[in-house]
Amino acid sequence: MLVLELPPDIKARLIELSRRTGRSKSFYAGQAIIGHLDDLEDIYLAEKRLEEFRREESDTVPLAELLARHGLDN
Repeated sequence: MLVLELPPDIKARLIELSRRTGRSKSFYAGQAIIGHLDDLEDIYLAEKRLEEFRREESDTVPLAELLARHGLDN
């Protein structure tokens, strides 16, 4: 179980969306959290890779090679 305290205006919007669509508030809260978690995980991975690159602990691939590898060089 997760309890969220939302600002009144956001809570009202969520209630109205739920009412109009017939979906639960929990459904929309879950969808928002899942989407945001995906974004946060991507950001943290990118930051980690950037630090590895700066410490010269990772390899790079020229863009032309990457495009050719995936058939996008046309």
